[in-house]
Amino acid sequence: MVCNIGGKRMYLWRAVDDEGEVLDLVVQRRRDTEAAFKRLRRLLHNQPVEPQTITTDGLASYGAALDQLDLRHLHRPGRVRKNDRAENSHLVIRRRERQQQRFKSQASAQRFLTTHAAIYNTFNIQRHLISRPTLRRFRDEADTAWAAAVA
Repeated sequence: MVCNIGGKRMYLWRAVDDEGEVLDLVVQRRRDTEAAFKRLRRLLHNQPVEPQTITTDGLASYGAALDQLDLRHLHRPGRVRKNDRAENSHLVIRRRERQQQRFKSQASAQRFLTTHAAIYNTFNIQRHLISRPTLRRFRDEADTAWAAAVA
């Protein structure tokens, strides 16, 4: 995702799993092979399981980085609807960005977005996949986690 921060073009790298949970988020100026390699290596290192597929946008840097990691066979460049999960997760950030009247610096954007991702992951519950009693239990657990975090 491209953001205009302090009059400079910045890129928001977001990794989202198949359920919509934000795994990693970084704001930086570069969007080349070296930056993609660094992001993917860090993301894969921090995950307990190996991914079955890696869906990205059409940027060629991802393919080159996955070649370096010997994971090209897992790469599915997202064209029509394949990376909708990641693209739709940007909508919430765009809404927050407008409310704050744009981000002022890279550090403040990184700080806000990292915090926002953690809160989003806590309260984002896939309602259509679970029963009402289970949903209530998950919401109670999320509220308990929130109360403990702000206390």
